[in-house]
Amino acid sequence: MSIALVIFMYATWSSIFSLGKLALHNAPPIFLTSFRMLFAGALLLGYLFIKKRSSLKIGKKQILPLLALAVFSIYLTNILEFWGLQYLSAAKTCFIYGLSPFFAAIFSYLHFGEKMTMRKGIGMLIGFAGFIPVLLVNSDKEELLQAFSVFSWPELAIMGAALFSIYGWVLLRIIVKNHTLSPLYANGYSMLFGGFFALIHSFFSDSWSPTPVTSGQFFPFLQGIALMTLLSNILCYNLYGYMLKKFTATFLSFMGLLSPVFASLNSWILLGETPSPVILLSTLVVSLGLFIVYQVELKQGYIVKKEKAAAQAES
Repeated sequence: MSIALVIFMYATWSSIFSLGKLALHNAPPIFLTSFRMLFAGALLLGYLFIKKRSSLKIGKKQILPLLALAVFSIYLTNILEFWGLQYLSAAKTCFIYGLSPFFAAIFSYLHFGEKMTMRKGIGMLIGFAGFIPVLLVNSDKEELLQAFSVFSWPELAIMGAALFSIYGWVLLRIIVKNHTLSPLYANGYSMLFGGFFALIHSFFSDSWSPTPVTSGQFFPFLQGIALMTLLSNILCYNLYGYMLKKFTATFLSFMGLLSPVFASLNSWILLGETPSPVILLSTLVVSLGLFIVYQVELKQGYIVKKEKAAAQAES
């Protein structure tokens, strides 16, 4: 049942790339990030205020970890993601996010002492090989923003977003474990702080006349923000926090490699983007790496231990 819930989470999360692509028609990426995160943070903290007002107090030792989570997981991740999404297809953006497991493995080794075996390394190499064909295929927009070698600036921006996103999840795992904060509490404050940072950035970089939203498109913009917030910030962010109690960050990231399949279907339905055979075939190669890593983590006992710990916590 837990595995099915993880798959549902990523199937839902992958729709955000198509919805984000639509939202970018109405507002620039920095303002889009600020408005979305402020709205989501206000909803989460409002819920906590109604449920348990005393839980909103921030201790001195909690301020810096929450600010770090806001900078990496919210501010940098989303600005880079939406900027890159302007020039890439929704499916390719989602696929590049599949680099997350490589970053997760490094951070998990550094922060949590999770072992890196030869078999797990082979699985990751197979997964990495699956990215090469996709990176070799560039659109006309990408060629105008070529950085170096086969990489374009939008691709590098999405890679940076994936890096900061995973580091943000590592920080969330540390905060929940060491500072006895719930994922709702940590996510609510980090979204509010991160949205505020993005709003300041938007004020100096976007054209406010009176807002950066395209004239006559404010209501569609609000509709898009509300839907993205409900699916991503409220449902998937907190579901991911719950899943971290049962699985490692590395495994959850590898499961996320299935997202491009769902993203391709979503972008086909919502945006009319033809599914790329290269992305779909590469996803199969990367999924093979996912399976190998999953088998290793089962033998190492990380997943089983986490499921037992979660069962004990619930009883």
